[in-house]
Amino acid sequence: MKPIIIGIAGGTSSGKTTIAKRIFEETKKYGTVAMIKIDDYYKLNDLPLEERAKINYDHPNTYDVNYIVSNLKDLKEGKDILKPTYDFVNHKRSEITEKVNASNVIIVEGILTLAIKEIEEMCDIKLFVDTPDDIRFIRRLKRDVKERGRTVESVINQYFETVRPMHKTFVEPSKEKADLIIPEGGENKIAIDIIVNKILNIFKDNI
Repeated sequence: MKPIIIGIAGGTSSGKTTIAKRIFEETKKYGTVAMIKIDDYYKLNDLPLEERAKINYDHPNTYDVNYIVSNLKDLKEGKDILKPTYDFVNHKRSEITEKVNASNVIIVEGILTLAIKEIEEMCDIKLFVDTPDDIRFIRRLKRDVKERGRTVESVINQYFETVRPMHKTFVEPSKEKADLIIPEGGENKIAIDIIVNKILNIFKDNI
């Protein structure tokens, strides 16, 4: 069967990754599934750490879009890829790459998945995870302090300086591109079941 690409967008800490993982777990029972995080494709730069930390990572220009599209095209054509990985603690692309095998389903996840036209146009199914701002902020604060070594003050400053305005400018408007808007994030079992059943129907049609 021709691979299908599922794009999952939504604000920071909205539950995108949870949705992606649950779709992955349910779908892999019936076919091969690959997962791509567009955050692994931030552009390379040689700036000092202090300067890298100041970059607006919520703007589409910070992504190596050509690299993402090239990898997705290869997966669509049934080719395996070596995907970059990103070091969020040091704000730089890691030297580690991960092999992603060609699969029936390719899940692409990130806040700007539907806001970056070149990526959005490659998606066969487009999902937007819609979670209230206050819940998203609390989740991001806990994650960045615990997992990424940030201070509470730095997380709050980044949220108001870049995350919040970029959400309003790019992420929220991309909701209009979605085929399905999912409230409640990964807790929305009904929405996940609908998506999985849609994928299974595509599998059956291509048997």
